[in-house]
Amino acid sequence: MFKLPIFQLTVELTIGFFALFAVTKFTRKSQINQITPFDFISAIVLGELLGNAIYDEKVRIWSVIYALVLWGTLMVIIEKITQKFRKTRKLLEGEPAIIIRNGQIDFEVIKKEKLDINELLSLLRQKDAFSIREIEFAILEQSGNISVLKKSKYETPVAEDLNLPYKPVYLPITLILDGEILKDNLQAIGFDETWLFNQISMFGMKNKEDVFYADWKQNEGIHVVPRNNSIT
Repeated sequence: MFKLPIFQLTVELTIGFFALFAVTKFTRKSQINQITPFDFISAIVLGELLGNAIYDEKVRIWSVIYALVLWGTLMVIIEKITQKFRKTRKLLEGEPAIIIRNGQIDFEVIKKEKLDINELLSLLRQKDAFSIREIEFAILEQSGNISVLKKSKYETPVAEDLNLPYKPVYLPITLILDGEILKDNLQAIGFDETWLFNQISMFGMKNKEDVFYADWKQNEGIHVVPRNNSIT
């Protein structure tokens, strides 16, 4: 049962609802994918402030409305500072990070951004890229989303513009992930580990631990990304 009288609870919820709506309406981004980690934490704080007012009898709703307004004002001030002073954006908002450059993974960057190979592949699949081989550039945005620029041979409009005949589409099959062989995938394509070791040896690698990522595509063969020793 609520400790607060129904009428008081109704009034506080109503006032809090419109106060929170006003603050979020005034400070929000135009699109959800523009939200940075700081914005996300700020939204949690706003909700917590309102919750305290509703369920804690010692906290008055007017005190929380003041806190909401003050917090919202600080958020707007930060937004104005980043708009006016370009040098503050890196500190307050972060900056994009190029994680694939000229078709090569920048291991130092993914280590700095605390990305593992599974997270990277998941982000690429969300951009309709099912293999690292398809990517010329990939940029990790401040919001955590990824932007990709595919190699010209993988750009769909190119084939359409040239009126090329239809070709079957093959899904890349991951064979090695972070030094571990995915045996089920290997068996599914009809090969064994002897074949796989012969393939990676052509890239100058003797052991599976030397391979960060490897996949196989029926019409293109195997693609191997060597492990960078600085990555743990």
